[in-house]
Amino acid sequence: MGALDLTAIEAERQRIREAHLMPERPASTARGVHHVALLSSDVERTVRFYQGVLGFPLTEMIENRDYQGSTHFFFDLGNGNLLAFFDFPGLDLGPYAEVLGGLHHLAISVDPVTWRGLRERLDAAEVAYVEESGTSLYFRDPDGARVELLADPLGEMYGNTVL
Repeated sequence: MGALDLTAIEAERQRIREAHLMPERPASTARGVHHVALLSSDVERTVRFYQGVLGFPLTEMIENRDYQGSTHFFFDLGNGNLLAFFDFPGLDLGPYAEVLGGLHHLAISVDPVTWRGLRERLDAAEVAYVEESGTSLYFRDPDGARVELLADPLGEMYGNTVL
């Protein structure tokens, strides 16, 4: 792949911003994210990680309506947001793969004090992570999905208001 023309990329970003970013944003038609669903190869291991290490309470476990024997289970991320998982017993789904068109990472906002405490919990659980800018921790869950714990408030990103 050739060198990127960063000037052209920024010019295109600015063009799109000017064409589509409204000075007075209308209300969204959505109420919010009901849940984001990921795959789990081991329900109990996933619960131990998300509830035990990260402190996201398990809220419910039900049978997946689309696949008999599959468990659909949910964790509370605060503010009415849920993180859900499916297992698919009997199907060999293979390991998580970060691909174009797939999930890049799931970013979860926590307050700075909690962020520091979760970094300590990741250390205690021997979960490898990369710390960026003193506000982001990137790590992989037990099935390889990349998760980010972000100390920025909801609606902000690196000092920029995004909502």
